[in-house]
Amino acid sequence: MADNVLKIAGLKVAYGGIKAVKGIDLEVNRGELVTLIGANGAGKTTTLKAITGTLPPCKVEGTITYLGQALNANKSFKLVEQKLAMVPEGRGVFTRMTIHENLLMGAYTRNDKAVIETDIEKWYTVFPRLKERSSQLAGTLSGGEQQMLAMARALMCHPTLLLLDEPSMGLAPIMVEKIFEVIRDVSKQGITVLLVEQNAKLALQAAHRAYVMESGAITMTGNAQDMLHDPRVQAAYLGE
Repeated sequence: MADNVLKIAGLKVAYGGIKAVKGIDLEVNRGELVTLIGANGAGKTTTLKAITGTLPPCKVEGTITYLGQALNANKSFKLVEQKLAMVPEGRGVFTRMTIHENLLMGAYTRNDKAVIETDIEKWYTVFPRLKERSSQLAGTLSGGEQQMLAMARALMCHPTLLLLDEPSMGLAPIMVEKIFEVIRDVSKQGITVLLVEQNAKLALQAAHRAYVMESGAITMTGNAQDMLHDPRVQAAYLGE
């Protein structure tokens, strides 16, 4: 399919006798915001780490293709050069670097210095708190500010595909609202997004399509708005 950005087929991940992911199929098409929802421990983060090649030693089976090319043998650091970026769970900012230096690191594969500075100013406009603290060490920021920085840093490489792992985790409600506002805006800009999120309601409200993952398997998939009103999803994830 010409519009296919990411395709996962028959993905299995096992740690010894523990099967974390049990043969899932998943695809994300160009310009889509697709969410993968499920309870803690369902295998969502393991799936993202399989895509990026950042899993600890384990047995991995199946195929993962990005823009038609197999990712299975790729080194994770090569993915940014291919415009695939991830905001990991826990944010993963460079704590001993300033905000500005973190953003420059997000653009390390680029050499268009003038445009890089323009992009930094763009994200400072989106996240004014980062501009106010641009010379502050990232490790001294609040969790919400670090999440803003991690997202802006990932977007500095002009990704074709952005992977987001639990961006709302541990954040105050007002900060969660801001993060999801940016996720929706990024999607409107045409960036393809795969969002892993425990806050099912916010994720489904933002997404085009959704997958539900339970105990390492995909149990439901469909239009996100339809799933938002599906009694099974409401009972399991929306508290309704």
